[in-house]
Amino acid sequence: MEQVQTAAAKKRRPLGSWALIAVPYFWLLIFFLAPFFIVFKISLSQVAIAIPPYVPAFDLAGGWAELRENLSALSFENYVWLTEDDLYWKSYLSSVRIAGISTFLTLLVGYPIAYGMARSPKAWRPTLLMLVILPFWTSFLIRVYAWIGILKNEGLLNQLLLSLGLISDPLVILNTNTAVYIGIVYSYLPFLVLPLYASLERLDISLLEAAEDLGCPPWQAFWKITLPLSLPGVIAGCFLVFIPAVGEFVIPDLLGGSNTLMIGKTLWVEFFANRDWPVSSAVAVILLLLLVIPIVLFQNQQQKMAERDA
Repeated sequence: MEQVQTAAAKKRRPLGSWALIAVPYFWLLIFFLAPFFIVFKISLSQVAIAIPPYVPAFDLAGGWAELRENLSALSFENYVWLTEDDLYWKSYLSSVRIAGISTFLTLLVGYPIAYGMARSPKAWRPTLLMLVILPFWTSFLIRVYAWIGILKNEGLLNQLLLSLGLISDPLVILNTNTAVYIGIVYSYLPFLVLPLYASLERLDISLLEAAEDLGCPPWQAFWKITLPLSLPGVIAGCFLVFIPAVGEFVIPDLLGGSNTLMIGKTLWVEFFANRDWPVSSAVAVILLLLLVIPIVLFQNQQQKMAERDA
């Protein structure tokens, strides 16, 4: 009887394993692939004065005859238009540059915070962790608006510097790229600190003690032991900051100026101001590909390196 139950359990395991794997794939299918297909379909359509403002494609409501007519009208003219107008590729390059600089600045600020949290007494760590995630309890929009009151010419920062005698005239920070960097670093700092803290907390302290016993200076032990072992947290945190920063709209719109060019702002203008949904959808598809393809290639390279090391 026990052998029969064991055999039945073994037969049920593949089904349970399949169901376990199917859940995340089903989630991705519903909340990622389906919206992506809708946006890609709109990007192949033609703009029209209607509601919605494009010629429907893959529409089964009118029957197969209308569907074939819509399919024949599909084209990649919107993608060709993106290559002809320098506004879009300049927006892409500017977004990548601003996101890259912001990610680097976030790493410079976040690494000492995560390192200090990981080296603090265990009784303090939950409190420090709560302080890091505390900004999430406030609306993102309110936090960005608060920086307007801090960075404007008569804001708190200039008032403080003037009262201390460090400056004679107010600093022009608001409506510049500097304000955008400050806003991104402040807003996305927890996304870098948390995975980095998780990597540093798991670090084996005995390795540092052994290096100290062998006469290794603390700074050299940091570069040769702590930093390499924390690279997974650094990479994960940088991805969590860089990816949303590339498509950021709220921060450059509120803190940036007219010279702040980012693809999120360009996408908003095309979608809401110009009401050119096909072109804006093409912009969104290209942005997604620019972010997903390098990440997939990087993950494959990391997996090959891990298999080779194993």
